[in-house]
Amino acid sequence: MFNELGTELLNKYSDGSWQAAVVISCLILILSIGLHAISFGLLNRFGKKSDAFLIKHIKNKFKIPTLLLLLVIAFEIILFVFTQDMETINPVRHLLKLILIICITWLVVRFIKLGKVMILSRYNVEEKDNLKARRVYTQFKIIERILIFIVIIIALAAALMTFEGIRKIGVSLFASAGVAGIILGFAAQRLIGTVLAGFQIAITQPIRLDDVVIVENEWGWIEEITLTYVVVRIWDKRRLIVPTTYFIEKPFQNWTRVSSDIMGTVFIYTDYSVPVDKLRKELTRILKSDKNWDGKVNVLQVTNSTEHTVEIRALMSAADSPAAWDLRVHVREKLIEFLQKNYPDSLPRTRLVFENKLSVNS
Repeated sequence: MFNELGTELLNKYSDGSWQAAVVISCLILILSIGLHAISFGLLNRFGKKSDAFLIKHIKNKFKIPTLLLLLVIAFEIILFVFTQDMETINPVRHLLKLILIICITWLVVRFIKLGKVMILSRYNVEEKDNLKARRVYTQFKIIERILIFIVIIIALAAALMTFEGIRKIGVSLFASAGVAGIILGFAAQRLIGTVLAGFQIAITQPIRLDDVVIVENEWGWIEEITLTYVVVRIWDKRRLIVPTTYFIEKPFQNWTRVSSDIMGTVFIYTDYSVPVDKLRKELTRILKSDKNWDGKVNVLQVTNSTEHTVEIRALMSAADSPAAWDLRVHVREKLIEFLQKNYPDSLPRTRLVFENKLSVNS
């Protein structure tokens, strides 16, 4: 092919005009590279007066794909001007079309990511009251994956349709698309259902990133949400991988659905002789000395009694579930310690009463 291409070029520019063609081609390439350098040079200068974070992101993510796109356009112009009527150059033109599709796809994906970064930069998931931030993060991370998936599918279809043979096959398949669609629908119904569940989670948001949930009797945080599965980070650093359909079809507990604050309970079982008022005052003292208590809920009540013990429930509140867990553990330890030191007789015990019956002989 290269020999034929060389011969055709020599025949076309046998009068020596190939030198002018080479010079013009080099000028077009230099102009493209110069345009790219000037554009990013202006970005550097503009970045000092505006949003430096945004400019830095553009420079890091768009520099290579934009340069490649400009070079492809430059080569397209060169081929159009100097090899318009040469059939031997068709494979090169086809290759440039494929590279152009890749460049455009690359840039569209970068623009999607840039939009996500610009929106999410306004929210901070590290702050205490991060409910709105987690909602936005969840929506845009799933929407980003959906858009990128669609863009790649369209780009792949466009690239395949540049091949003449595949285009003919595509037309033939289109004629039988009804039957093929039914077959594919039955074959991939589980996958389609899982993807649709991912869409539904993005819109309705039964879960969000960093939500505290109980799934399959495991307590953890939502770490990652994709179109097909959800990663739950268990408290002991294990990862539970759950299909997205699980959160649509099965019940689960979400402790941070509305807000991150939560109430915790501690149950103490004591003897009937326990001084409840003293225990209530001690609970208040313990809570005030613990940084995990948010100051909202402080209740101690007798919730049940049996023939042997009294059930006492201490109710308290915290800013989030990890703080509530630490607070409950601390309160339980201190209440038991208080009873052991001050009212040991109030701890649960079993009583035996012996009746002494004396018989008198008459």
